[in-house]
Amino acid sequence: MSTASVYPESTEAGFQLAAELGYDGVELMVWNDPVSQNLNAVERLVARYRVPVLAVHAPCLAVTQRVWGTDPVEKLWRAGEAASRLGAVTAVVHPPFRWQRNYALAFADTVEAVAQRYDVALAVENMFPVRRAGMRAVPYSPSEDPTDVGHRFYTLDLSHTSAAGVDALELMDRMGPGLEHIHLTDGSGTTRDEHLVPGRGNQPCAEVLERLLHTGFTGVVVLEISTRRARTRHDRAAMLAESLLFAQLHLQPLDTPQPALVPTQARYPHAEPVPVPPRA
Repeated sequence: MSTASVYPESTEAGFQLAAELGYDGVELMVWNDPVSQNLNAVERLVARYRVPVLAVHAPCLAVTQRVWGTDPVEKLWRAGEAASRLGAVTAVVHPPFRWQRNYALAFADTVEAVAQRYDVALAVENMFPVRRAGMRAVPYSPSEDPTDVGHRFYTLDLSHTSAAGVDALELMDRMGPGLEHIHLTDGSGTTRDEHLVPGRGNQPCAEVLERLLHTGFTGVVVLEISTRRARTRHDRAAMLAESLLFAQLHLQPLDTPQPALVPTQARYPHAEPVPVPPRA
């Protein structure tokens, strides 16, 4: 579960809900919450809630341009270092913005250098254009589609495919064996980045998960939904529980009654076990 899924609650709330609901771990969104930027504080949350960090999302958003400094290249290095220190296998990064010209020139080489230095997958995420008053603008260089450049690792985000009007299954095919990370979410086909609970939009969320069972996928599936309109903690938890159940159902092979989610201890032997509530 992405810790961004509990916004506007805190990073700690993300760890707490992940533990209560039985998630295997979290993707740490590094953003304006000071705790998310402080690895010592994050390590204390891992120990307190017994929830490992399985991925780190670098502060690539427009609203986080001053998080971890203002140098975007340095942020890539810090994201790789953070993932390595926290025992995560993936660091999620966005393509450069068009106004970051020098960064755009160095981006592909830096992503590969960081991946090799820290032995983590820097998975470049697909994004979407901005549409206003009938105008379409792409704020990313060279485009919102990272396969246009070609990287070793990719993140597929299903809310972004919706906002971009892109066929998610075709994009998945273009990413091929480089598909390392999934942001499981949904969209209704509008131009907005909605991050709906999977199954509540029109994206092929179930088909994407079911394909993973036959492609040798060894990455991480992360629930990244928006719960900002939830009125209470109970409502937010219900949305996150529904999302987890959706993922478990569609990652389950037809010939076995057990979920196909790989146990945390099998893939991350350094991690503490995550408490799982009794099944109904």
